Order: sequence, then structure tokens, then C-alpha cells
Amino acid sequence: MKKKLVSTMMSLTMVAGLLAGCGSSTTTDVATDSTTEVAEEVAEEKVEEAAEETTEEATEEKAEETTDSGDKVTISIYTQYADDDTKVPYDYAVEQLAEAYPNVELNLIVQAQDDGQTLKTLAATGQLPDIFQASTDVINTFRESNQIMVLNDVAESTGFLDKLYDANKDLAYSDDGNIYAFPFSGQEYVLWYYNKQLFEDNGLEVPKTYDDLKNCIDTFTAAGITPLALFGQEGWNTAAAYDVIATRYAEGGIKDLDLQKANITDQGYVDAAKTMEELVAAGLYQKDATTTNYDQASEMFLSGNAAMFINGQWYIEDATKALGDNVDWMFYPAADEASYEAGKSVFSGGGSSSGFAVNPDSENAELAAEVAEFITEKYCEAKVMYRHNPLVAINTGKEPESEYPAMMKKLSDTLPSVTGTTKFTWGLTNSTFNDGIQSETQGLVSGQFTADEFISDMTDIMEDMND
Repeated sequence: MKKKLVSTMMSLTMVAGLLAGCGSSTTTDVATDSTTEVAEEVAEEKVEEAAEETTEEATEEKAEETTDSGDKVTISIYTQYADDDTKVPYDYAVEQLAEAYPNVELNLIVQAQDDGQTLKTLAATGQLPDIFQASTDVINTFRESNQIMVLNDVAESTGFLDKLYDANKDLAYSDDGNIYAFPFSGQEYVLWYYNKQLFEDNGLEVPKTYDDLKNCIDTFTAAGITPLALFGQEGWNTAAAYDVIATRYAEGGIKDLDLQKANITDQGYVDAAKTMEELVAAGLYQKDATTTNYDQASEMFLSGNAAMFINGQWYIEDATKALGDNVDWMFYPAADEASYEAGKSVFSGGGSSSGFAVNPDSENAELAAEVAEFITEKYCEAKVMYRHNPLVAINTGKEPESEYPAMMKKLSDTLPSVTGTTKFTWGLTNSTFNDGIQSETQGLVSGQFTADEFISDMTDIMEDMND
């Protein structure tokens, strides 16, 4: 490749520091992995009867056995814990685990915002946690090195498979037919959020075309407002920014490139790159977008210093809490109004087999697998009840504590008309393409790459995908 954007990498020293700093992390207690069934003594003259236990009964029995034993086990878990959408589910799971399984400490290692680089470094240095949040890319990488546990039996024995929504059953399985992670998210969507008050104050309508969007850029820039805050330090966010444009020209977006159903030199993807180059030059994103992290970009949007923001639908709760009725999401702008209307049925995003995975070399691998499944269920429950997010992997039987926010209802009403989705980067199947699309879109966003250079570099990357 002619150019390669240098991504932020976590050194081994930083990883060691991360692990060393985990002594004060959140803990809870969980049951040991005993599968022994308590059988009642029967008289010799009676025929021995087979007892079938429900999942709930088995769980209670394991908890009782662990309580009786008094043995303490520490299980390390590497997962996101950065905002309410990650903290609320985790904290809820901690509470539930403490009640159900009081004898295992759960040691939280906060996941770095670096698209999986730290986790891969931990694996390479033999410091992989017992449980870790794994993307499809990580799953495929760790499968090759036998650093991820097959969870088929656990998924069946705990009843997890029975609770999966039919539409999400494919998310549980990798392409080899095995389950390597318990997914807690269902089909998810990239939303283009905007501050309604800022648009109104500046006399602007929601943009339908790229010409409309450029007018918004000029107006907001003149008013000292960042048009769109991007947390481009994370490559998935820049890839999503490219994908929402690509889907206006080629419905398959980055998913079809990943699956090699399309080529980056196809006209739609070339047009998308050129459009993104034009929007960058016009000033759509802040100048330091690729060194801006999530917290910084979110604060820009929620404080009214940025008019727009690109994130998943999981951001609805936080945005509503901060901005109330002044926030909404828009359908992605397109080249013309006809393309805008046609594109309303296609979203960037989608589902993936990512979720909580287990280190097979853990001292307590079987226990960790049981804990991972339990935590996954509780994550889903918390997202429904406290995050007003019904787009979870399993049927929790729970209801939200209050009505869904207006933006979630709008999305729910839109879903029946959706005909296609693409992928988040953590759902991409080819690691070469995944790494490439993230770093190269960061180059586009930063202005370091022209559209032609982006296409040239991605052509080389796609040629290497099968090596």
C-alpha cells in the first residue's frame, strides 16, 4: 500500500499496567461449576425413577452446593464499562450474581477502546482473562490459536438456546457450526443523531441530500458549531461513517465487501469514497476526529457543541436523558431525494456472533462458561428494563420500567420496512478486511488519504484477504 495510517497500539508495558491496576475493580460472587444432581434414596422394592430438572432448579442446586462448600473462586472478565449502556447491564449482572452465586469473585478488567488490540495482546502474552467480550474478528482469530472455548454444550444445558429469538439464532453460531460466544445483542443499527434545537436555531431542515448536508456544514461552521462529532480514534466509527454513505450507492455496504460479493472498485464504493472526501474537505467532522475518543465526541454532542453524531441505537437512552425532546435521528442523506427515499429501508449495522467468550485454558473454564451465560442473560434483562432497548438476543420475559423513548419507538415503527442491513466492524468475518477498512477510513476522515488513495489501498487489502 502507498500509505498506511498508524493506529494507536497498546504496548506490552501498558497491558501489564492495565492488569496491575485491576485490584480495585468491581467484584461479585458466583457459584462453582458442580453438575452433580441430588438424588433421593428410594426403597429397594420401588422402581428407580428418573428425575428431570429444569434449568432454574439446576442453578439453585449449584448455588446451594457452592454455599455449603465455602470455597472462593475468582473469575476475571474483560468487558466494556464506559457509559450507562455498558455500566448499567454490568452492575445489574453483578447484583444478580451476588444473590444467586455467593462464592465466586468476579474481577472486572475494563475493556480498552482500541478495537480489540489490547485483547489480542493479552492473548499473545498468555494473559487472556477467564471471560472476555469477543467480536467476530476476535472469535475467528482465537479459533485458529485454540484460545476460545466451544460453548455448545453449555448453551444447551443452561437453556440459552431455547431463549434465543428465532431471528437471532444465527448470531449464536460461527461459520463452523460452533458457539464461541454468548451474544447479548440482537440486530442493531447505526443511527445518525441530530440536535433538533440547533437545527431550528440556525434555520436548517434535516438534510436529505449531500448538497443539503453541505449547506448545514457551512451554517454550523459559521456559527462555531462542529457539524458532526466523530470518535474516530475507534476505527469502527470511521468505518460506520463510510458505510452509511456506501449504503446510499450500494445496499450491501461493507458487508458485501467483507463477504467478497462486491469489490471496492465497483462504482458505488468509489462514489462513496469521493463523497466522503468531499464532506471531509467541507468540514463535516472535527479536525482531530481520529484522535477523539467516544467520551469526548459524545460530550461535544450532548453539550450542544456538535450538531450531529453517529453511533448505534444503544445511544438513544443517553441522548434522550441529556437532550430530551431536542434530539432525534435522521435517515441517512443521499445523492438526491429519490435515492434518499429508496435508502430508508437499508441501514448500516446488523447482528453478529459477538458476545461473552471463555478462555479454554482458564483454571476454572467450565465455571467461567456457566458464569458467562448467566451474565449474558442478565445483560439482556438490564438492557430491556433499564436501557429501553428491546433489540437483545434472547426473550427475557422482562418489560421496560417506563415507556420507550420517542427515538426507540420511531426505530421500532421503522423496522418492519427495513429490507437490508450491513455489518458493524465487530461482525465482519475477514480480519484482513476488518483491519483495513478501519485504518483506511480513519485515513479518509483525517484527510491524509484522497478517495483515489483509499480505493487503491483497499484494492491491495482485498487482494490479500485470501492469503
